[in-house]
Amino acid sequence: MSLRHLFALFAVLLMWTGAAQATPPNIVLIISDDQAWTDYGFMGHPQIQTPRLDRLARESLTFTRGYVPDSLCRPSLTTIVTGLYPHQHGIVGNDPPPPADLAGKPKRQQFRDPRYLQIRNEYINHIDRAPKLAEILHNELGYLSHQSGKWWEGHYSRGGFTHGMTHGDRTRGGRHGDEGLTIGRQGMKPVEEFIDMAIDEEKPFFVYYAPFLPHTPHNPPERLLAKYRDKTDSLPLAKYWAMCEWFDETCGQLLDYVDAKGVADNTIVVYVTDNGWINLTERSAYAPKSKRSQYDGGTRTPIMIRWPGKVEPRMDIENLASSIDIVPTLLEAVGLEPTDRMEGINLLNNTAVADRDAIFGEIFEHDIQHMTDPAASLRFRWVIEGDWKLIVPHEGREPNAPIELYNLDEDPHETENEAAEYPELVAKLRERLDAWWSPGE
Repeated sequence: MSLRHLFALFAVLLMWTGAAQATPPNIVLIISDDQAWTDYGFMGHPQIQTPRLDRLARESLTFTRGYVPDSLCRPSLTTIVTGLYPHQHGIVGNDPPPPADLAGKPKRQQFRDPRYLQIRNEYINHIDRAPKLAEILHNELGYLSHQSGKWWEGHYSRGGFTHGMTHGDRTRGGRHGDEGLTIGRQGMKPVEEFIDMAIDEEKPFFVYYAPFLPHTPHNPPERLLAKYRDKTDSLPLAKYWAMCEWFDETCGQLLDYVDAKGVADNTIVVYVTDNGWINLTERSAYAPKSKRSQYDGGTRTPIMIRWPGKVEPRMDIENLASSIDIVPTLLEAVGLEPTDRMEGINLLNNTAVADRDAIFGEIFEHDIQHMTDPAASLRFRWVIEGDWKLIVPHEGREPNAPIELYNLDEDPHETENEAAEYPELVAKLRERLDAWWSPGE
């Protein structure tokens, strides 16, 4: 352990021993599923109402320029719990390649084939080789942890969780959450019972709350749908907007329960989205520049951190944050050292935040092309430095796509490609991108 982290651990231990609680802070991680960075009241959406998350934003250090490296749920979720980029942890797509004779067949037919079940199980092995926040917290500090909602990596214990909802049995319909996907949509009881148990056992707890919200199916409660039907002529938009408020309500239920149990002051709350979503007006589906894309509509998200009495609430509209920072931030908050493979920063360290001048990301195919070679599935890499964003296609999967350069301050929805006007800037950012990760090296 470095001297810097030794001092940090000593300081945290002093803080705990001087506090009423004899335990490290609890952690609640809230992850939205398919929601655009614009689709909150506090982010300025003119129609969607999110009063509970608006309150969380007021009480948090809120980075409005937050990002996830990849705009696809499985690799993004794995980054959130490991602190590694997808090309590091190896889970770069949602599904592995099927046997050759099943290629092109319907997904349901592929999923029923025993050979493909074995391949999918082998793909999950990547999570076993990665550092996992829940596992580190349990092994080092005795945390109890609970998984609910979206989870692709088999049984919840594969993620280091001590408790959870997802069984992950592929023969019983396990794929990306199974029983865990009922959380939020069918109440909050499993999470509330876990919190009760952890408090009764006087253990610090970590709650991973990643509900299937506002993800499709867009089937909100009628009371919410009726509210938004009055705001638009598009039924698909009204459904999506209502789903966002439904998700907001469940976040309020969770945070209110933490308040009611009297542990809010000793609980860190972190908020992030797995990837973006721009709903089409004509049907409940996403637009091209949102989910699975290399654009901000797919990769940008607010990132919030609430820790009463420890983190000063403020809205940071300038500095860049990334989901790769979440695990390092939480580890350092409880006095632990991030692993050497983690490239993120501590978002509670003002100097580290101010010193960062760029963030990076990578976009992969939905279905991976190779089990152990991330570059085989790579479509795009991107870098943001200040207001400038460079998108570089990978020749193997996107041979005809152009290099793209956008000024996000002047063009937040990335409509005017300025790569031809600024060749020197393109070259400079390309060099930074290659220094971060150059596929094939």
